[in-house]
Amino acid sequence: MNKKLVTGILLIGVFGVGGGSARAQTGGSQSTQTATPTSQEVRDQDIDLLRKDIRSKKKQLIAANLKLTDAEATKFWPVYDQYTADLVKINNDKYALMKDYADTWGTMTDAQANDLTKRALAVDAAVAQLRIKYIPIFNQVLPGTKTATFFQLDRRIQAMIDLQLSSQFPLVQAQDN
Repeated sequence: MNKKLVTGILLIGVFGVGGGSARAQTGGSQSTQTATPTSQEVRDQDIDLLRKDIRSKKKQLIAANLKLTDAEATKFWPVYDQYTADLVKINNDKYALMKDYADTWGTMTDAQANDLTKRALAVDAAVAQLRIKYIPIFNQVLPGTKTATFFQLDRRIQAMIDLQLSSQFPLVQAQDN
């Protein structure tokens, strides 16, 4: 693996750890219509900023490791931005799932655990379907080898982020009856 990619993944991993900790600590406070933001709103804003920063770092990693000609870059980046926008929509569900997990940890019922499991698998499936959808779209602007390289980078970076995030969440525990 190239040094730029390793360094970048480590940087993203550091951001992922901080974000995961924030999500793991989210409480059950409800948002209110006041001039002063609640601690939940502040955490949500922090998470949104963190996610934007991760997307920026990810884009930098892709740029540093995907060798594009000027002509390819001109066509690639708008497609990448649309792909990212579509991925963000799916990841909104992923982060909502993480918040729900954090909110119910320690008091989770069997029904809640099953629901969270199904939702997590649905998110994984949605990401896989999005990647499948975008293969021919990227192939319209890049040769097949560069499309494959892009998806390799995308999956490696996401795997590292997911590993960092998941390490911040404890395993589901059965409730004592």
